[in-house]
Amino acid sequence: MDYKDTLNLPYTKLPMKANLANNEPNILALWDEMRLTQKIYQKNVNRPHYTLHDGPPYANGHIHIGHALNKILKDIIIKSKTMSGFSSIYIPGWDCHGLPIEHQVDKELGKRRYELNKSQKRKLCREYAQSFVDIQRDEFIRLGILGKWDTPYLTMDYQYEATIVREFARFVEHGLVYRGFKPINWCFTCTTALAEAEVEYAEHTSPSVYVKFPLTAEAQ
Repeated sequence: MDYKDTLNLPYTKLPMKANLANNEPNILALWDEMRLTQKIYQKNVNRPHYTLHDGPPYANGHIHIGHALNKILKDIIIKSKTMSGFSSIYIPGWDCHGLPIEHQVDKELGKRRYELNKSQKRKLCREYAQSFVDIQRDEFIRLGILGKWDTPYLTMDYQYEATIVREFARFVEHGLVYRGFKPINWCFTCTTALAEAEVEYAEHTSPSVYVKFPLTAEAQ
């Protein structure tokens, strides 16, 4: 049916099928073929810069609706800034360290995890994180998010880790690092230290007393 033929049809009978499952990948393929992101950067290179370094998601699974909301809102900001006259760049990143990755690797290893040394375990964790960096990158691109997907920042990059070590050394040089004692929450199941935010306390009701004190002249 030609488009002009639809003008004479009742509104309810207009063809409404978007066929997005097929059309969206085709649109993304077209953007990639025409190097849309690179052309936008090149066109605006001399304009005032606006860079959004992404607060990195965790590289330990497929994206969910929270990831989608986060990335779409950031993409709106970048595209809005571009339309406002800025050279806007979105730099994605990933957090590649942490207990969930280690747990998943241990789960996949099963009893073999006791046979590996720390170096071997870290290598497997790195490979696991990298696999989900690649998976999540493809899933974010599928959302139509424009950004420097070929050059993201990863917390497990050796250069990134080296920068952390150098900055820590600066703290040491300025006498800001010391050794002391403090209570640390420890999980016997995970065999690791826990942050305060990771500790959930059981509900407990404590008695409370409200006492009224007269104010002195000085307090008034």
